[in-house]
Amino acid sequence: MTLTVLLAGCGKMGGALLEGWLATNVAARVVVVEPGSLGVPKDNERVLHCAGADALPSRLVPDVVVFAVKPQVLGGVVPDYRRFVGPETVFLSIAAGRPVAWFEAQLAPAAAMVRAMPNLPAAVGRGITVACANQAVTEAQRNRCEMLLRGVGDVAWIEDEALIDPVTAVSGSGPAYVFLLIEVLARAGVVAGLPPELAMRLARATVSGAGELTYRSIEPAAQLRRNVTSPGGTTQAALEVLMADDGLQGLFDRAVAAATARARELAG
Repeated sequence: MTLTVLLAGCGKMGGALLEGWLATNVAARVVVVEPGSLGVPKDNERVLHCAGADALPSRLVPDVVVFAVKPQVLGGVVPDYRRFVGPETVFLSIAAGRPVAWFEAQLAPAAAMVRAMPNLPAAVGRGITVACANQAVTEAQRNRCEMLLRGVGDVAWIEDEALIDPVTAVSGSGPAYVFLLIEVLARAGVVAGLPPELAMRLARATVSGAGELTYRSIEPAAQLRRNVTSPGGTTQAALEVLMADDGLQGLFDRAVAAATARARELAG
């Protein structure tokens, strides 16, 4: 590829994206703006590190400007990139909470802007990102953004930006729910009499293995569940508890609703 990417922020998510771009050769050149050097590859001829936006090359015209900084510092970062607004450049934000309209106000109403919500498994190339674009984004610019986001996993597009909030609640926050499941399953094993170390080992291996099986299988999750549920067996006995009226579904409905509401509050 021949993309020139300007990456503002190289923390955990920005670093994961950068690693994916370099591994898949999706970007010919990446200019990274990061005050420190931690997480920025050294001795890579495709990567140029700048400590601040004021140190950027004067003739730089990036194909994509990616904002990967924390939401609380965006207000002090985004205006430094106004000079790149133009037909050649699309802006891509992976920062939570800030809507497209906020970026348009900070940059220019005509700025081509894509808002994306990746999730933590992007750090191992197995994430999923949901993105939405404003009307200024061309098909070619949308394709550029998708290629960059596919460097760390799957990509889905939505037209209604309001859906970003429940997306955040399901996939953005979702890894924490899975980690909690591991904790809860291990704790239940201890209550049932297992040694703590063995219970945790079993829980981690079971959840990660089931996740990999889901990833590789073309069958829906409900069928995978049925495949391991023998009539009258131990799994059915457990599922009768988990799938009861006061079981997991209602609990997750409330959890996702709470996370969605909080996402809306943070977005203002």
